[in-house]
Amino acid sequence: MAARASNKSGVANLEREVEITRIIDAPPAIVFEAWTDPEHMAQWWGPAGFTNPVCELDVRPGGAIFILMRAPDGAEHPMTGTFHEIVPPERLVFTACAVDHQGKRLLEAHTTVTFVEQGGMTRLTVEARAVGLVDLAARMLEGMEAGWTQSLERLAQLAATRSWNGR
Repeated sequence: MAARASNKSGVANLEREVEITRIIDAPPAIVFEAWTDPEHMAQWWGPAGFTNPVCELDVRPGGAIFILMRAPDGAEHPMTGTFHEIVPPERLVFTACAVDHQGKRLLEAHTTVTFVEQGGMTRLTVEARAVGLVDLAARMLEGMEAGWTQSLERLAQLAATRSWNGR
């Protein structure tokens, strides 16, 4: 669902909300680690076919996030952000901004992730609300649900292998 209105500068103001719940075949501690360890997050973050040659996470309230996503065509998409709340292994809250290569903010998203133990697995819920800050963001917002769905599929595959912690 996207809404379109004009802000004071005349630039289209776009918004989108997505909520996705998924069962991940790993306990919450493992899934939480996949969200908070940059080496692990780099393996699953982003849509299918994307890589993350740079993934820097300072996992503490006020800590910075920087991810450089690379699309299959080689285009690079930088993202900055800030962690607001960290409750291991139950909840993460962060803000993420898609930026251009000069650092201009294109889109800002506020995301809450919850991790609930369910029979040795994790019921993961991602609630994201994004606001486009430039007209170009309309395309990003259109792909938001698909992007999150593909990211979570990649996360589920990684968490199921548990290859990083030997469990």
